[in-house]
Amino acid sequence: MGILEVKNVNKRFGGLQALGDVNLSVAENTCHAIIGPNGAGKSTLLNCLIGKLIPDTGSVMFDGQSVLGRKPHEINQMGISRVFQTPEIFGDLTVFENVMIPCFAKRDGAFRMHAIESVAAETDIVDQAESMLAEVNMLEKRDIVASSLSRGDKRRLEMAMCLSQTPKLLLLDEPTAGMARADTNNTIELLKQIKARRDITMCIIEHDMHVVFSLADRITVLAQGTPLVEDTPDKIKGHPKVREAYLGEAEV
Repeated sequence: MGILEVKNVNKRFGGLQALGDVNLSVAENTCHAIIGPNGAGKSTLLNCLIGKLIPDTGSVMFDGQSVLGRKPHEINQMGISRVFQTPEIFGDLTVFENVMIPCFAKRDGAFRMHAIESVAAETDIVDQAESMLAEVNMLEKRDIVASSLSRGDKRRLEMAMCLSQTPKLLLLDEPTAGMARADTNNTIELLKQIKARRDITMCIIEHDMHVVFSLADRITVLAQGTPLVEDTPDKIKGHPKVREAYLGEAEV
């Protein structure tokens, strides 16, 4: 049994069957990719994994607990963090202030924006925030206003914020979207380093096959809301059903 278990999940929006009998098992400390064309059901499935959507039928279990119907802070407390397609950061705060917020929230369970100055004087929060920035190679940019960062650095900052929660599962929703190839390659290397250093499971939704085949241990291919095939990257590359459906020649 995997750390993340999706069983017989179905979800309709009016007359549209967005997900049909989806079953997914993500093994602990692996990177599992979910791929498919637009409209395949990837985002709907991801929103079910974080409790944002409740399936019409089926179950989503993480580490033995159901995620269905839970609030975002409860999902975080379970050990699930999410990286969004567009980095979610506080643009008017510095890089360092951005990372202090989740560090403080993890310790005290709440955070008031006007409390940044007092929090900055707390050694344990400062040490943890510096450690998170060092892990994503952003410590030298700690005093830069976050809105002025490049797309790649905004992604690194968001990852530092997620990692400060010490997640067991990191959900990555197209983490390289909108990036130049150099930033994409840097993000791939960063994710590899994070996975090597931490006991962490990753589940990634991505269109860029270079990213998928660089990171994934297993791949689930969705087509029209239903899993078409699940296998290792090497077998997915040459799978006739996958090529016929939409992938063609994968870029590696």
